[in-house]
Amino acid sequence: MSIFDRRAVLTKIERLRSGASPRVLDLFAGCGGLSLGFRAAGFEIAAAVEFDREAARSHGENFHPGDPRHALARDITNTSPEQLARELDLGPVSAAIDVIVGGPPCQAFARVGRSKLREIDEHPEAFMHDPRAQLYLEYLHYVDAFRPLALLMENVPDALNHGGQNIAEETCEVLRDKGYIAGYTLLNASFYGVPQMRERMILIAYREELDVEVEFPAPTHFVKLPPGYTGSRQVALKLLSKAHLADRAHSYHTPPAANPGLPSAVTAATALSDLPKMTDHLVGKLKRGARRFDEIQRYPTSKPVGFAKLMREWPGFESRVGISDHVIRYLPRDWKLFARMNAGDQYPEAHAHALKMFDEALTELRSKTGSAIRSGSKAWEALRASIVPPYDVSKFPNKWRKMEPDLPARTLMAHLGKDSYSHIHYDSAQARTISVREAARLQSFPDGFKFAGTMNPAFKQIGNAVPPLLARAVALKIQETLERAVRNQLDEPIGAAAAV
Repeated sequence: MSIFDRRAVLTKIERLRSGASPRVLDLFAGCGGLSLGFRAAGFEIAAAVEFDREAARSHGENFHPGDPRHALARDITNTSPEQLARELDLGPVSAAIDVIVGGPPCQAFARVGRSKLREIDEHPEAFMHDPRAQLYLEYLHYVDAFRPLALLMENVPDALNHGGQNIAEETCEVLRDKGYIAGYTLLNASFYGVPQMRERMILIAYREELDVEVEFPAPTHFVKLPPGYTGSRQVALKLLSKAHLADRAHSYHTPPAANPGLPSAVTAATALSDLPKMTDHLVGKLKRGARRFDEIQRYPTSKPVGFAKLMREWPGFESRVGISDHVIRYLPRDWKLFARMNAGDQYPEAHAHALKMFDEALTELRSKTGSAIRSGSKAWEALRASIVPPYDVSKFPNKWRKMEPDLPARTLMAHLGKDSYSHIHYDSAQARTISVREAARLQSFPDGFKFAGTMNPAFKQIGNAVPPLLARAVALKIQETLERAVRNQLDEPIGAAAAV
């Protein structure tokens, strides 16, 4: 470690020892799920880098309102750390940031052949023109420049087994070469108060000078996860059982166990039932077109409790009167089908319901006209198309799902930006897919958090985000570790670094 590196680390330790809040840089920030969780844990959100224009606007408007510099979209591949620090007045790069959070998109660097990520870091010129590796290289470039005391990288569970690579393990190897102690695990958001069973890979690293161990937050809630989640975790962990990892130390940590004695996980009904009901679409009052967030819908009750109270009263993001993004998609063919579906039904069940509804419509039409429509005729095909979705049951079994009210929701995906069939509202009387604000609730975004753009970009931002309550749980553990490390540091003068 160079004298310059050590001086930067000691300067940051001294700053935290004085009582200052750790400063966070959020890379690949999206609209700010990680930032929101870290802010709630007492961190200062100093800066963010996000390529998507609407997501960058959301981040800037929520964390640096009134400062348009923070709302600009930035491409990390052509924005250097020095340029970012200059544009946002962060000060000297090596002293500006204490914690980096985020993570390069897994697909951007996972399929770089069988090359180890360490090799990419050591030989960047060999990968200069490979967009799949470029984002990972830039992330490491930011780590090298800002020299954070701690890192958080978040990704999908497949980062442990993506095309035969354990990207999380390889990332820990790279970080160890750079002077960090690193470890990773899999955490499910439902164990941390999020009304969603979302599994994520969480990697934490600390400067080795801090002399701490990587730890992960203990669960606060319990739910018995469906078999699909258990199976996905087993697939993700498959490489850890291979001889080349089993025979040597690796950086995977078994996640802290959630036990049935904890409070029950927050369910979909608990998360959404205090929001205004929506039935206008069932009586012809909803039209096709862009959905904007310019109409406030008042809360039906002024005395929320539990999760709803937290969502309305989150410090800095309070919403006292109502919500302005309670908007849904225009899906007139399917509203009656949504009402017919049972909780937990997926596309095969939905398609079967639709076929039955089509038969009922044929029977009703024959009763009214006294004659049947010939099977396969244009009239028959038109009636069928107006009732039965066209997707192949064998190819799209998970495309639709009606939420169970007494369970957390299944994982929200960025695909919400294209359609919302994966999260059909559990209330048959409302017969619809979830609204933008309901999606935000299921991710644990408070009601006062604003999403830039219209409905589709907002859905995409929400689906891509890290649940803020999961982020807060991890941030509190990092805060605890940093505070312990700072307390345990010897009172070594900063100038002593010059003698090292």
